[in-house]
Amino acid sequence: MRLDSHNHFWNYNPEKHSWINDEMSVIRQDFGPADLKSLLAQTGLEGTVAVQADQTEAETEFLLDLAQSNDFIKAVVGWVDLRSENLNERLSHFAQYEKLVGVRHVVQDEPDPNFMLGEDFQRGLSLLKDYGLTYDILIFPSQLDAAIETVRRHPKQKFVVDHIAKPYIKDGKLDGWKEKIQLLSSFDNVMCKISGMVTEADWNNWSQKDFTPYMDVIVEAFGKNRIMYGSDWPVCLLGGEYSEIKGIVDQYFSSYAEEDQNKIFGLNAAEFYGIK
Repeated sequence: MRLDSHNHFWNYNPEKHSWINDEMSVIRQDFGPADLKSLLAQTGLEGTVAVQADQTEAETEFLLDLAQSNDFIKAVVGWVDLRSENLNERLSHFAQYEKLVGVRHVVQDEPDPNFMLGEDFQRGLSLLKDYGLTYDILIFPSQLDAAIETVRRHPKQKFVVDHIAKPYIKDGKLDGWKEKIQLLSSFDNVMCKISGMVTEADWNNWSQKDFTPYMDVIVEAFGKNRIMYGSDWPVCLLGGEYSEIKGIVDQYFSSYAEEDQNKIFGLNAAEFYGIK
């Protein structure tokens, strides 16, 4: 099974999607399953993982409804308030949905670089494994230290790093990010999505060589069995068409054996998220 491990759907709302500024006008519209399905087929993919973009349970329900009526949406990474006192109740509620495979918090928007280490958040994370749920780590490089400590504290929890932790691709900077990615990868319960890179580059003037040093770091750190392709569609449209974005990763792995390409473009994601 070939999969895109990371995409979003939304009905555009200026208040809910206030993060979409004037520079991002290309994504200031609705994006639904029909818009993505043909793009996946055109690039040789069979399904996708829908990931939350709004921090509400209504967002989780919205994605689950879409997954229910669109078989190519193989799994949902939703949102629940991990700091809530009634988290067990909420997780029990969502346990009825087979396609809910994980949760995510938009930690990158939290001003405190140590947000993940908060007592309530840590307590919430500790419950996820009891429900068989994964956790997507969405952070900037400045939050990597907290992510490393979090992973260290939860050795039985399955984690995946979104968007290779958003390094400074536009500036060509590797220092700091590289060393911390290597440390994070030393925990075998962590995987990494090769996704979201183009949004950290120069949207209008990127080239393949801009991404190669970063993918080199990720592949060396995590190996071919703990990485997965993701597009971050439709956010990736800020930097080009879907086929161009996937082409960055396609070109990098073009010399790899078919068996390894199948892992990177689907099988690793399917195993991580429990997609059958």
